[in-house]
Amino acid sequence: MNQTEPSYKYTLQQVLIFFIALTLFFSSSLHAQVKQISIAPTDTIRTIEIISAKNLRQITLGNGTVFQTLAGNAKVRQGNTILEGDSIVLDKALGIAEVFGNVHINDADTVNTYAQYLKYVGNEQMAYLSNDVRLTDGRAKLTTNNLEYNLKTGIATYKNGGKVVNEKTTLSSEEGVYYSDTKDAFFKRNVHLTDPKYKMTADSLRYNTAFKNAYFISPTHIVSDNGVVDTKSGNYNLETGEAVFLDKTIFRDSTRYISGNKIAIDEKNDMIQIDGNGKFVDSTNNIIVLGNEIHIDKKNSSFLATRKPVMILYQDNDSTYIAADTLFSGRRIKDSTEKKIHTSNDTLQHPLAIDVNKHSQDTVRYFIGFHHVRIFNDSLQAVSDSLHYSTVDSAFKLFGNPICWNNNTQLTGDTIYLKTENQKAKQLYVFFNAMVINKTSDGLFNQMAGKTLNGFFKDGNIDYIRTKGSPAESIFYPQDNDSAYIGMNRSKGDVIDIIFTNKEINRIKYINDVDGTLYPINQIPAAVQFLKNFKWQDERRPKNKLELFE
Repeated sequence: MNQTEPSYKYTLQQVLIFFIALTLFFSSSLHAQVKQISIAPTDTIRTIEIISAKNLRQITLGNGTVFQTLAGNAKVRQGNTILEGDSIVLDKALGIAEVFGNVHINDADTVNTYAQYLKYVGNEQMAYLSNDVRLTDGRAKLTTNNLEYNLKTGIATYKNGGKVVNEKTTLSSEEGVYYSDTKDAFFKRNVHLTDPKYKMTADSLRYNTAFKNAYFISPTHIVSDNGVVDTKSGNYNLETGEAVFLDKTIFRDSTRYISGNKIAIDEKNDMIQIDGNGKFVDSTNNIIVLGNEIHIDKKNSSFLATRKPVMILYQDNDSTYIAADTLFSGRRIKDSTEKKIHTSNDTLQHPLAIDVNKHSQDTVRYFIGFHHVRIFNDSLQAVSDSLHYSTVDSAFKLFGNPICWNNNTQLTGDTIYLKTENQKAKQLYVFFNAMVINKTSDGLFNQMAGKTLNGFFKDGNIDYIRTKGSPAESIFYPQDNDSAYIGMNRSKGDVIDIIFTNKEINRIKYINDVDGTLYPINQIPAAVQFLKNFKWQDERRPKNKLELFE
């Protein structure tokens, strides 16, 4: 309003008092015999036209201002907008109407607004409503005590608290702006969204009533039966359950923690996708997965991680880190009729095979790594082309040129099974072309090769190895009591056993068809220093866990 607003308002109040008194004076004589007044509208859309009223009066003030007062089902129109109420005071010269009691604005039959008081400025097509204000477009209903509604742009604004109800969804805030054309609503300050499935709180929020889409434009906290989400930006369709969250969003439920630069959720299919700096924590299975792309299938309890993924198997204070081009984990339901393979013992009472099926659980979780597999644990490291890991026996199955390292010992073969217990190596089995290389502190290489190899660990360190072959071969550098090397022993036999003490080879035992030669330390021919296919590959060994993230 301009500076003349106070005097104008005072004059309007005088007219209203006069109008009410005049109506009471004539009410007894007119009673129900008053004939409905109807005035034909003009063609212009800028002029406020009188449509009907039970009583119509015109008042001219001393300053020349002319007011028209309508009482009883009063109705006026400007273009496609119809204003109704118990009574109306109209200043046609200024294009201003004040409506009192049971106010109703019909905007081209698309938006209907109700209140107890309305001031309408026709030139601007602005409506100022108060007291029990309700605006509805047929889909959603906005309620507040004070509302500014621009009928030209279809924008409604409240600044003193309001609420929007869209079917079963309710949104409330201290401030809000509603766009009737696009069905978008912007909420500010202390925003709350309540739905049978969700509860959201935020400082600011955009919501589309037509598509039931919530758009996050400030830190937002979402609680549902599926879990809790904390995000700063993104959108969520409350009807389909599809969402995209940005800006380092965090999702968590009773067993999972998920974060990433971008998280897409499909609740209907129980699918989650993480893009950029993804992290997935499964506290039930003690798993952490890091990667730039992670797909999670909640229904089938599986995940697929790509783009430099790293998986961490953690327990107590020990963790095993696994990296590969692609990591996958799934769940298998065990068949009760499944044949179980049990281990057999040799004459030394050591099992020769790992039981990979003996387990009492009805479900088995397994992990698969494809290409460039690297494993790091404080006590053991490994590389291979691919791997399979199962909770049946906590065994790693390594395929494609696998290599394992424990302290100064390297183990290779066509396929390696490594059984663990509490994240520490317990038993190792090598199928075909097995070879053990142990590097001494003086740079010499103890070696053993055979068809198969079975090794056992104690406290995470190699304790005993048995190799079988046709025949098995070995190169060993024995020492005297002063730890001085006395030569190189190259031998073979059906079975070769190695016993370790303090992480070093203590002695070697040969069984059946033993044949060997001891070369003095200074007379070792170069041609016999290494077994066939000898290759020390320490450059491929992960030296620390940080290498797996490179």
